[in-house]
Amino acid sequence: MTTQRRATPNAARRNQASRQAILTAAFDLLQEVGYAKLSVEGIAARAGVGKQTIYRWWPSKGAVIFDAFLMLSEGAEGEPPVLPDTGDLEADLTAVLRATVAELNDPRYDQPMRALATEIAHDPELAAAYAERLDGPLKEAKRQRLRSAQRAGQLAEDLDLDVAVEMIWGPVLNRWLQRTGPLTADYTDRVVTTALNGLRPRPSGR
Repeated sequence: MTTQRRATPNAARRNQASRQAILTAAFDLLQEVGYAKLSVEGIAARAGVGKQTIYRWWPSKGAVIFDAFLMLSEGAEGEPPVLPDTGDLEADLTAVLRATVAELNDPRYDQPMRALATEIAHDPELAAAYAERLDGPLKEAKRQRLRSAQRAGQLAEDLDLDVAVEMIWGPVLNRWLQRTGPLTADYTDRVVTTALNGLRPRPSGR
């Protein structure tokens, strides 16, 4: 009994160390060779583990990249995300979208996110995991910030929050994904201004 109790923490630490090595190897290789040339075999070789070890925890290289991205994101699966709420909706949204653009323009994030977007389009299971573990919590944080603005009278009471989230964040993500134009702070500022001009409640009597 004593031996088993001591072995379990050691095994857990080894598993955690192996998972960390695999995710780090996957992320590093993605930067070096690109997603098309990335393989489970290559990840295993770089991490110093057997291919079967990877398949024991992940069903595909796309799933590995997803967890590697979460690891890089730091805390994505910890506390629920919360958007800033200073009382100034326009300033808060501007700050958030500028931070989003900085992340999308970061070379560390660009390749993993594009690879992830490609895999999500073709892998329903990965799409479901993405929606549950990352996209869903982020969307709820965005809705919560808009609900706060509604309570403050800054947005219409009958506003469809899901559509509003897509109107505010969608243009930025689409421009990044389709490479239709530069992602700059000026662009995000104009997105926020344009969205809010159409979302603010109309004065009574009109």
